[in-house]
Amino acid sequence: MPSVKVGIIGGSGLDDPDILKNRQEKKVCTPFGTPSDALILGEIDKVECVLLARHGRKHDIMPGNINYRANIWALKEEGCTHILATTATGSLQEYIKPGDVVILDNFVDRTSNRKQTFYDGEPNHPIGVCHLPMEPPFCKRTREVIIQVAEELGISVHKTGTVVAIEGPRFSTKAESMIYRSWACDVINMTSVPEVVLAKEAGICYASIALATDYDCWRETGEKVTVSDVLKMFKQNVTKVTNIVTSAVKKIGQQNWDSTLCELADTVQSSVMLPH
Repeated sequence: MPSVKVGIIGGSGLDDPDILKNRQEKKVCTPFGTPSDALILGEIDKVECVLLARHGRKHDIMPGNINYRANIWALKEEGCTHILATTATGSLQEYIKPGDVVILDNFVDRTSNRKQTFYDGEPNHPIGVCHLPMEPPFCKRTREVIIQVAEELGISVHKTGTVVAIEGPRFSTKAESMIYRSWACDVINMTSVPEVVLAKEAGICYASIALATDYDCWRETGEKVTVSDVLKMFKQNVTKVTNIVTSAVKKIGQQNWDSTLCELADTVQSSVMLPH
């Protein structure tokens, strides 16, 4: 069985290194700069893992300042074949309640000024221009594993969901929130893009486990989104999300991913236009 290695990108409230056994810390630098924090190497059920705190372990990096390219490149260089990302999201639909888990399958990008490719023509960066097809953006097979383990754990999840990624760090106005609802977006956050784009370009099977923490600000009644409410809701549900992640890691490690990884690598390679 070929070895897999799973990168775990912890979002707000889920970057606890205690989920790993035989932990060791590794500081790295990449051609794209320094990642958000040191990599935490370890194991879950004998599957090699690498944990990275998206916002830094002090949570001192705002969404627009995260070095997404360095984060993904560092995980790629460390040999990660998969990335399981966790993210706090606001719900844009009544049926997705705070505390619900959504396994994202699509996105709408409303970010600005974020670098979304490794192929930027700069020295020591990959050569060429990459016109990467983004459908599907999330790895279908990895998503299926997550859904399966959630069902085995008795945890109800929404099996699909479109996230609208905004620049932040501010939250949306009500007018913006209503527009995103009219676009049939399900949840909203500030970090899924360009993370998912870069992971696919790096040839890594990427899936995202989103926890709805609030109803954003579109509802006529009820509280509007606040930082304290987001963190409180994540803390209340962190065990649920952690159990999904650790169980998914174990199941990923039991499967052969050769064909999936080769297919993804072929997609990336065929998308790169080299200079004449």
